[in-house]
Amino acid sequence: MTAPNLINDIRVASRLMVRELGFMNTTLAATDYSPSAVHTLLEVEHHGAITAAQLVNILGLEKSSVSRMLARLIKAGELQEVQSTDDARFKSLQLTAKGKESVARINRYGAMRVREAMEHLSEAQREAVARGLSAYAFALESCRNGAAQLGGARPEIVSGYLPGMIGRISEMHASYYSQHYDFGYFFEAKVAAGLAEFAGRLDNPRNGIWLAVRHGRIVGSVAIDGDDLGNNEAHLRWFILDEECRGSGVGRELLARAIAFCDEQQFGAVQLWTFSGLHAARRLYESCGFTLSKEWQGDQWGRPMLEQQFTRYSHAGSPSRA
Repeated sequence: MTAPNLINDIRVASRLMVRELGFMNTTLAATDYSPSAVHTLLEVEHHGAITAAQLVNILGLEKSSVSRMLARLIKAGELQEVQSTDDARFKSLQLTAKGKESVARINRYGAMRVREAMEHLSEAQREAVARGLSAYAFALESCRNGAAQLGGARPEIVSGYLPGMIGRISEMHASYYSQHYDFGYFFEAKVAAGLAEFAGRLDNPRNGIWLAVRHGRIVGSVAIDGDDLGNNEAHLRWFILDEECRGSGVGRELLARAIAFCDEQQFGAVQLWTFSGLHAARRLYESCGFTLSKEWQGDQWGRPMLEQQFTRYSHAGSPSRA
């Protein structure tokens, strides 16, 4: 249990930071924009392209508030809407030339404030601030993501095939990635075809799948494919959670089952492929021992993305490929 005096110290420091960083003002970072608008521009720059639905989730604001703010930024010439190449029903937001200039000014201002503050600290204090602020920020984010309660029995983790598994896992992937990343039918078909092929190989003891099931309904999944990579390496695939389970710890439990299986089977390494921008998933992968081993521009997901490969080596293993 956190000591009361420590809680009070953190609250005092948080209030001071809010004031000193300018969040009490109507505008932020030497711009004419509100804090939420500044954060929006920074998120669009970070992702390259982003949907309104993604921004609602990232910023933790009401959909109507985000819609009004985006309309103002588009009217101001900071943002532009771009039609999705996968599905004409969806549009992404991108920075205009003016928006890129605005973000550059915001970043220069933010970096200047950090440098000035850090000059008052020793090197050890600087490192402690960086680590502590990151850990505290991620802890706050976890609280927000877990605020939606599961509302009943905790999902049960079961292994092996269940009827309807292929369709349900494909549905969860299609629903999440179409809403947040504009993925279309190409992605859904790719997931369904891969799962159908993999299900026919579940009799191999080096392959496994784990499902989170609540009230008879699949709400999460992860699989280990021990066949497709060779070189005594496992492929972690189809890690997904239904919206109601995110932030509940179910995802970590699924990953723990899959990793324990890999250790039991004595795979030299576990590989997974994903893309940039899935911040919560990346933190979970890294907490389980995965490290980013490769990045490149690709389109295996149906649209150009900054693709990533993460690797987890066994305790006795060593890097076996680039």
